[in-house]
Amino acid sequence: MRRNSGAVLYEKAKTLIPGGNQLLSKRPEMFLPNQWPSYYSKCKGVDVWDLDGNKYIDMTTVGIGACILGYADKNVDQAVINAIDCGSMCTLNCPEEVELAELLCQLHPWAEMARYTRTGGEALAVAIRIARAATGKAKVLFCGYHGWHDWYLSANLGEEDRLDGHLLPGLAPAGVPRNLKDTVIPFAYNRTDQFNKLVEKYSGKIAAIIAEPVRHSQPKKGFLQNLRDTANKIDAVLIFDEVTSGWRMKVGGIHLLYAINPDIAVFAKGMSNGYPMGAIIGTSAVMQAAQKSFISSTYWTERIGPSAALATIKKMLDCNVPDHLCKIGNELRVGLTQAAHRHSLPLKIHGIPPLTIISFDCGEQAQPMRTLFTQEMLKRGILAAGSFYSTYSHQSEHIKIYLDNVDEVFSLIAEACRLDNLGELLAGPTAHVGFKRLA
Repeated sequence: MRRNSGAVLYEKAKTLIPGGNQLLSKRPEMFLPNQWPSYYSKCKGVDVWDLDGNKYIDMTTVGIGACILGYADKNVDQAVINAIDCGSMCTLNCPEEVELAELLCQLHPWAEMARYTRTGGEALAVAIRIARAATGKAKVLFCGYHGWHDWYLSANLGEEDRLDGHLLPGLAPAGVPRNLKDTVIPFAYNRTDQFNKLVEKYSGKIAAIIAEPVRHSQPKKGFLQNLRDTANKIDAVLIFDEVTSGWRMKVGGIHLLYAINPDIAVFAKGMSNGYPMGAIIGTSAVMQAAQKSFISSTYWTERIGPSAALATIKKMLDCNVPDHLCKIGNELRVGLTQAAHRHSLPLKIHGIPPLTIISFDCGEQAQPMRTLFTQEMLKRGILAAGSFYSTYSHQSEHIKIYLDNVDEVFSLIAEACRLDNLGELLAGPTAHVGFKRLA
């Protein structure tokens, strides 16, 4: 392989862009500092080419979970090309937004109306605004990760570790007004007892309860139902964040599998296969509260996002994409478990089958082991890390290639652990965990 033009460009980027790029989850330091290819020239299916022409199989999150069909899907891209040819922006509205609203409500019979954004974070901010407008109250109880906006990061005002268990540790609330302190309060997933105590403590002040119905763990019996029942009891809006989980286990929201309906559900990422699109759907009684507030943005009205979403969702329905995602995810999990057993490595696997989370249960050695895993898989032409999001483009042959290389790399890691020389095998620093400021 020739490398590493990407690493050189990233050093330049850090002098021009605060943090080096736009998304924490794409920072090279999160994968393999000083070695990660960093930039792509082309991507198609599950293949990625870097700036030096090296080709890799992407066995990570494939666009941070956005490309659920795989990169550059021909059906979605053609829909976008058609939208561009007809004009992507106009003084008049695009009819696709009406068609998409109708489709989303058909998939979720409890929902009656939809609003749009172009990212998940802003869609969640809209959902919270609507909930507060609908109830006239301010406080929000939450579990899970819900983006970067002030309403969410304000949870860390005063206690900067309150968000640590909700995806990324170390998220600093710098720039968030201190008068937002205690407007949002976290509770742990599946901790009904903890949630109930917060409801009692903030009785009469809760506008919304927001949760990811599933992320890394399945809900315990009664957990989601208790959120629903409590929201009804205290006149709060129940919001399900389906930005990550949506579409992967069922076309639509994963909450449909549990027959627990929220008042609002929020989607982004996989619903449009790599084109910017976010949606907020809900009951008419709650969604009409958007009219009480000012929620409006020019590029929420362009044509490409809705066109991409319609093509993506229709293909997911036609091809039964969730079944394929689960099949591929389970093949990988079985193979990883067997490889870890063969090499006596304490590997932990969790999450739903299409969203597999991988970690080494080795205390302080876990992150060096994960970094070495990424380093050695990269040498073998595979982008690999602590997560695997299956796509419609992943096939059993990709899983076989991945697992054959995993077996070699696990053998190397096991030997390094036995000799206690992990550090000597790393060609650079250990990958970062959570939010860390860059020099």
